[in-house]
Amino acid sequence: MQLVRRERSELPSWSVFEQLFGLRNELNRLTESPLGQLTHKSECFIGWAPALDLYEDKDNLIVKAELPGLKKEDIEISLHDGALAISGERKQEEDSKKGEMYRSERYYGRFHRAVSLPKAVAGDKVKASFTNGVLTVTLPKTEAAKPKQIEVNVG
Repeated sequence: MQLVRRERSELPSWSVFEQLFGLRNELNRLTESPLGQLTHKSECFIGWAPALDLYEDKDNLIVKAELPGLKKEDIEISLHDGALAISGERKQEEDSKKGEMYRSERYYGRFHRAVSLPKAVAGDKVKASFTNGVLTVTLPKTEAAKPKQIEVNVG
C-alpha cells in the first residue's frame, strides 16, 4: 500500500463574515422575490425582539431589556398568567429616508417579547424604570415564593 500526500487546495480569499453577509443578502433577495412575497411579512423574516436578562435576588425577579433609541412612551409592559410581556415600536428616523441607503442593519417597527417568570410575583407591586435605553422591571416575589429559613430543633 502506498500513501499519497494530498496537497491542500487554496482557501477562498473572503472571510467568514463576508460569507455570512452574503448568505444574509441572498436570504433577503429570496424573500423579496415574487415567490417570497407569501412569507415576506412573516415575523421570522422581519421584526425584532430586544435582548433581555432575567435574574433574581432574595426578594425580587429583575428583568432588564435593551431598548436603545426608544422613549418610555413607545414601551408597553404587561403581566399576565406568570409571564411578563414587553412590546412597543421603534420608529425609523426621517433623515435615513431622504438619501440613498447603502446598508441598513438596524431594526424598526413593532416588537413583542414575553418571558415566563419562574416564581410567583406580586403584580400590584411591580416597578419599571427606563434609563439610557435599558428598561428595568422589578417584580417582587410573593411571600410564598421567597425562600424560608427553617430552624432545626435538637431533641
